[in-house]
Amino acid sequence: MKMTINVNGQEKIIVSRLSMMGLINELHMEPRTLLVELNGRVLLRHEWDSVELAEGDSLEIFRVSAGG
Repeated sequence: MKMTINVNGQEKIIVSRLSMMGLINELHMEPRTLLVELNGRVLLRHEWDSVELAEGDSLEIFRVSAGG
């Protein structure tokens, strides 16, 4: 079964019962460099495996970098 979520302002169709970490892996993103906001709430990294995405969820995924 599939569902639609919003990732950084764009609709994305994903499989149902996908965790936040599962989505990050599907997007081929490096978890150590990310900050994730789900429906206006920042998700702590230790929550990513247990948070299951739902139809209509809105995500903002930010890539964090350090430099000078």
